[in-house]
Amino acid sequence: MGFIALTPDFSVSPQLTQDDVVRAAREGFRHVVDCRPDNEEPGQPSFADVAGWAEAQGMTATHVPATMADLRDDAVDAFAAALAGTRGNVLGYCKTGRRASALWALSQARTLGAAAVLAAAKGAGVDLEPLKARILARAAERGAGPGDYDVVIVGGGSGGIAAAASLLKRRPSLAIAIVEPAETHYYQPGFTLVGAGVFTPETTRRPMASVMPSRAKWVKQAVAEFAPDSNEVVLADGSRLRYRALVASPGIKLDWEAIPGLVETLGKNGVTSNYRADLAPYTHQLATSLQKGRALFTQPPMPIKCAGAPQKAMYLSCDTWRRAGVLSNIEVEFHNAGAVLFGVPAYVPALMKYVERYGINLCFESKLVAVDGAAKVATFEEKDADGNKQRVEREFAMLHAVPPQKAPEFIATSPLAGETGFIAVDPTTLRHTRYPNIFALGDGVATTNAKTAAAARKQAPVIAINVLSVLDGKQPHVGYDGYGSCPLTVERGKIVLAEFGYGGKLLPSFPGWLIDGTKPSRAAWFLKERLLPPIYWNMMLEGQEWLCAPHMLETSSQPAE
Repeated sequence: MGFIALTPDFSVSPQLTQDDVVRAAREGFRHVVDCRPDNEEPGQPSFADVAGWAEAQGMTATHVPATMADLRDDAVDAFAAALAGTRGNVLGYCKTGRRASALWALSQARTLGAAAVLAAAKGAGVDLEPLKARILARAAERGAGPGDYDVVIVGGGSGGIAAAASLLKRRPSLAIAIVEPAETHYYQPGFTLVGAGVFTPETTRRPMASVMPSRAKWVKQAVAEFAPDSNEVVLADGSRLRYRALVASPGIKLDWEAIPGLVETLGKNGVTSNYRADLAPYTHQLATSLQKGRALFTQPPMPIKCAGAPQKAMYLSCDTWRRAGVLSNIEVEFHNAGAVLFGVPAYVPALMKYVERYGINLCFESKLVAVDGAAKVATFEEKDADGNKQRVEREFAMLHAVPPQKAPEFIATSPLAGETGFIAVDPTTLRHTRYPNIFALGDGVATTNAKTAAAARKQAPVIAINVLSVLDGKQPHVGYDGYGSCPLTVERGKIVLAEFGYGGKLLPSFPGWLIDGTKPSRAAWFLKERLLPPIYWNMMLEGQEWLCAPHMLETSSQPAE
């Protein structure tokens, strides 16, 4: 018996035997959907039997019982949920395969469009003509023609993928497009540990296609402009996507060119930055090879992504030199354009102990403004006691430079931008201040929270629930508390786990007896090194919302989900 492929990731089959399940696993299927009611005919294997066979092969199974005479909408939605909740190839089966094909077609009509669904079935030799009217009707419910979507998501980074996964978890039938031109998705919190030689670069990147939710449409283009008055996004090729709701997660622009001489010398002459994936290994190379001289670490004016990252690189480099017995030969300076070591006072005492331990010279209100790589000279703009600006040159053996950061140009010049160039949203609901069907999350929003992946993880369910409320004609009813997390790697094996929300309010995720975030701990390092990467890849990007439930707003209506 052969499996009939309707799409590259979905096939149908007549009733499965145990041998069929073994073969399905061997051919790369990861999930089985049983579309038959138990006891439909004598001798039929039960769902429990098939699920047991599947589990023995490392597969999962879902039961969506239905009959051709009664293909109810709840069965169609359950089938859509089974597909949306699975990454990898899916095999649906019934007595002949036709019922599974029908459920697939009806569940995907809103996302793929009627023409695509019918063409796929016809190409596979499956006759769905009797269901054509219903397929067309379901496609029309959401305007599922080319370029029409329930939700368009701009950005395939942490925020965009997490928001899409959370939306599809709650409503698998949504037609969602994700606009993202990049071919690679990065786990950016891992760059710090690549720079310390703990992670390899390969562990921080995956093909973009592998993290895209299978039920979403990946539009591999850049956005040229927004047309919110007509509910459209204009792409780089001039085509348009229409939406009922827009979710923007464009990230932040690293403005390397703003510092003269920096771009030309990155990756050589002792100049590096963990803010670029390809340069983080060079940070480790410099830290392990440097025996003496001056090491400069810089931090630009806010806002920047992960405000603790500049000093994380510094602490881990210092710890490398301490362990090698050469720290006393190295003059370490931290040039911070701001006026304090860290923006939340509760964590400063623990950090200062390491500043003193490593003999770091703190240079506040000192901004990197130029680099001469060949001469190994960095120029800083500093303020004297009277507030007057002056330029100071510092020779270096190593320079870890962090560029100034700003809103992407296509955001800053758009109707979505606020005064700072970032997207203007309500800080609690994450809804745009002018356009009620637009929401935004991640580094590109004009909120005061820390710009971290942890913030995006907490924002994603808020976005999902509030977007669904708006689609249902209701008001947003859950809120974001400004949570962000910054695991400050003060030495190899210990972390000060800073977790805080709006206004610097401490928001610890764990009891103090397990992890006291104001003190360095090995438990926090274990969390950073061993737990957070799989949580990111296997939970956050798949809609599994661990420790990030949003709070209900007091004036809200009942939940839409």
